[in-house]
Amino acid sequence: MTTQREILAKMTVEEKLLVANQLFHSARALKKAALQSFHPEWSESEIDRRVKESFLYARS
Repeated sequence: MTTQREILAKMTVEEKLLVANQLFHSARALKKAALQSFHPEWSESEIDRRVKESFLYARS
């Protein structure tokens, strides 16, 4: 069985950056969905502001 360490070792820098970027955008999308679920009364701009703030200050 191949480990994550082995997979990462075989990846180019560009591939690693692409994966990191995809993870970042996935995390933002999940945070946005969670905030929309917990706060349906918030506007889209409020949700976006809170997501940005959450990632800027690394809060959950």
